[in-house]
Amino acid sequence: MAAAKKPNIPDDKLALYDQLIATLPEVERRGAANPYTSLNGNMFSLLLGPAGTMALRLPQDEREKFLKKHKTKLYEAYGAVMKEYVTVPDALLKDTKTLHKYLAISYEYVRTLKPKTTKKKG
Repeated sequence: MAAAKKPNIPDDKLALYDQLIATLPEVERRGAANPYTSLNGNMFSLLLGPAGTMALRLPQDEREKFLKKHKTKLYEAYGAVMKEYVTVPDALLKDTKTLHKYLAISYEYVRTLKPKTTKKKG
């Protein structure tokens, strides 16, 4: 069996992301190379390298407040804007207590979404 792919993300940011995810015991971090969280097939947070930028999925009202309060923008990955995701500033990633509130909002939001069917290779 092949070894798990190591994320191309700075170790300190990966540790901060893991610390944040641990604040919601019902949530499990997934993804070896690109860490993320999901519920019922709907992703709600992710961390992408090489900069280790975190994205968080928020409902529209919370998203607008977050963008204004933290002077950030919608998350962009691989040249595409992810319309429901905000870019989490590095300073906020270091503030687990404050960011926990947003992760909880994100988790509650994704619980309202229709489950996606998974396409497992068998």
